[in-house]
Amino acid sequence: MAGRLEGQVALVTGGGSGIGLAVVERYVAEGARVGVLQRSPGPAQALRERFGDGVVRVVEGDVRSAADQRRAVADTVAAFGGLDALVCNAGVWDYGRALERYDDDALVATYRELLDVNVLGCVLAVAAAREALVASRGAVILTGSPSGRFAGGGGPLYVASKHAVEGLVRQLAFELAPEVRVNAVAPGATRTALRGPAALGLGERRLDEQEQLTDAIAQQLPLGVVAEPADHASLYVLLAAREESSFMTASVLRSDGGVEVRGGGAARAAAAGAAR
Repeated sequence: MAGRLEGQVALVTGGGSGIGLAVVERYVAEGARVGVLQRSPGPAQALRERFGDGVVRVVEGDVRSAADQRRAVADTVAAFGGLDALVCNAGVWDYGRALERYDDDALVATYRELLDVNVLGCVLAVAAAREALVASRGAVILTGSPSGRFAGGGGPLYVASKHAVEGLVRQLAFELAPEVRVNAVAPGATRTALRGPAALGLGERRLDEQEQLTDAIAQQLPLGVVAEPADHASLYVLLAAREESSFMTASVLRSDGGVEVRGGGAARAAAAGAAR
């Protein structure tokens, strides 16, 4: 039985770990060939060894570089003959750093790093891929966050960046219609290798190594757990599959454990138990 993305070509930024890797794995399983723009050499080499160049093409580079973005698009198109879907997934989290905890220099440096990765990285990717996506009448899929709507999921810099991502979804959907559909997936708390800003000395700090933090987050969600990266991957398939999402653009699909109704479910049960 053919996969839902049989014959399609995708490019995923930040595809070497976490949600990006889960998307690459699922796209390959669904019949797609995938280009990846990956900054860290270790995950890049792991992808090459696992899949081979005939299925997954990896370009090492930084999403903040227009030249690297264009190189990734050119390599993917040259290897696989076109581009049907662009997934902008690379991101940085500020670990909830409050404004009062910054001095001026750290605030400016962190702003530039976080907004450049989370927002400029998406803009540069779409600019690089636009011509190929128009030719294929393809799809752009951005990775958002519940912080694109709600406070409390990060500090002011991260929350601002994810509000900006949702603004990009709407504006790019407006500008690229009718040839290209632009949507987003907004994953909530996920056990992933999401790192902090190097400007704060958190460049090697991974969310999936912070068990106390992820346990505390889980207790605030109605479902009582944080997600695994693969829990979100099918939504990225849906938005790339023309037969299943042909009338969807400017949409944000939320996969966040019910954060909008936080305090219900597991949190309510825990509170009731503590009151006994």
